[in-house]
Amino acid sequence: MSNKDNYCVIMGGGIGSRFWPFSRKTLPKQFLDFFGTGRSLLQQTFDRFKKIIPAENILVVTNDLYASLVMEQLPELAPEQILLEPTRRNTAPCIAWASYHIRALNPNANIVVAPSDHLILKEEEFLNAIAKGLDFVAQSDKLLTLGIKPNRPETGYGYIQIAEQVNDNFYKVKTFTEKPELELAKVFVESREFYWNSGLFMWNVNSIIKAGELLLPELAAKLGPGEKVYGTPDEKQFINENFPSCPNVSIDFGIMEKANNVYVSLGDFGWSDLGTWSALYDLSPKDKDGNVTLKCNSMLYNSKNNIVTLPTGRLAVIDGLEGYLVAESGNVLLICRKDEEHAIRKYVNDAQIKLGEDYI
Repeated sequence: MSNKDNYCVIMGGGIGSRFWPFSRKTLPKQFLDFFGTGRSLLQQTFDRFKKIIPAENILVVTNDLYASLVMEQLPELAPEQILLEPTRRNTAPCIAWASYHIRALNPNANIVVAPSDHLILKEEEFLNAIAKGLDFVAQSDKLLTLGIKPNRPETGYGYIQIAEQVNDNFYKVKTFTEKPELELAKVFVESREFYWNSGLFMWNVNSIIKAGELLLPELAAKLGPGEKVYGTPDEKQFINENFPSCPNVSIDFGIMEKANNVYVSLGDFGWSDLGTWSALYDLSPKDKDGNVTLKCNSMLYNSKNNIVTLPTGRLAVIDGLEGYLVAESGNVLLICRKDEEHAIRKYVNDAQIKLGEDYI
């Protein structure tokens, strides 16, 4: 396997509504620097993969609203490395289109598909697992996902149940389970047969296209021939005119849960799907009372286990709060219980219906 045959698809078109009000429609979370490193989550993802994959083989699939943001944050990318979605249609259409695009460039391509908003603390171990995974899928018609050893009964992640071991650290997948209730999540962790579904995938381009044409034929029919190029020869960009008519379906539900050639590689990479304020709280340094303060200054009295984040230079003075999220960004201040963040999408929907797009 030659390194030139390895490709990476970074999925970067989501809104990140669970991180509202920091993540907004005009500037979603993948373009934000949450930890003050000077690099956004998207930039960190690109930096990570270019260590093992040629930069010219890294593609970003994003909503066409974010084309300029991607080019601004990743000037290393040529315009043709950015695939623009005219509307949001979940991960299966995104991956199918990227796969057809890559096959036209290299019919031998091996692909790793990664969300743009994950945090990886043990990067060397992670990249070693990706390299081994790409080698695994290059040699066989298998669809591979990355499973993370759970350290708690998490209800916000999907789970993968493993079956027999087929190779060094590669296992056949027995079942997928989406975001279980807490009691079931506890059973999963105690059984040691279940791993978190990271949402990272690896496969040969022909394997995923074959699976898609078998299991999602209507998607394959639309996305295979629908790609269009616009712009000058030096600044050409790709958009798919059939994308809006694609079904809204995830790659997990549409293919991975139904295919019979799905495998998982197991690891523990200091991984986090940075999808919620709780995940950010868990990863952030805390004071002696379990409070997290990000970006701003804070004075906290009689307060425990809160996460407080305001614009840089602002001061939050808080007395008597326990277990709350206090977040201000732009024209929105949100104060709610930290363990009820599932309601944030309701707040976003209500604000949009009652007040329009200015607060979204």
